[in-house]
Amino acid sequence: MDVPRWALASAIAAPVAMIGGWTLAAAQQPSFDPVQETISALAASTATDPWIMTAGLAITGVAHLVTATGLRPVPRAARLLHALGGAATLAVATLPVDAYPTAHGIAAGIGFGALALWPAFSRRRGATGILRPAVGVGASVALVGLLAAFVGELQAGGDATGLTERAVAGAQALWPLVVVVALRREQR
Repeated sequence: MDVPRWALASAIAAPVAMIGGWTLAAAQQPSFDPVQETISALAASTATDPWIMTAGLAITGVAHLVTATGLRPVPRAARLLHALGGAATLAVATLPVDAYPTAHGIAAGIGFGALALWPAFSRRRGATGILRPAVGVGASVALVGLLAAFVGELQAGGDATGLTERAVAGAQALWPLVVVVALRREQR
């Protein structure tokens, strides 16, 4: 089972939309502090140009859904978790934190959780390369660690809430690209 070229395109789109979205949105709002403030604040109705981060989140969510569909060599459970993370990211885009705080928080929690765990389910016993159990589990351990750091900062009202969120969101957006590139290299 091969990974199609369109899955590579969507895997590239996710980090470009996420990281590009928060970078461009923050540039429009000089008072924004990316170390302390969350990505969601850039998509809130009170942001200078909320459509930028909203579009970034929506594109990232759709990109995760498309990439999950194209990861045919990956076990179904992992692809479903990856798709769930994409759908939840799309929900975050449609539920601004200032208008729907509870729903936004639930969607964000589901998205962050699913995107942190799907690599552990991508392992195949006896596999080589990116689908080796140690690789998938190791990636999930790292992503869960980044997520725990963010949740800790968020709960404590820490000074690095925005920074830790960007670390986990960026890593979660990049991991599918790593998997797609590795699987496509193995195909050759």
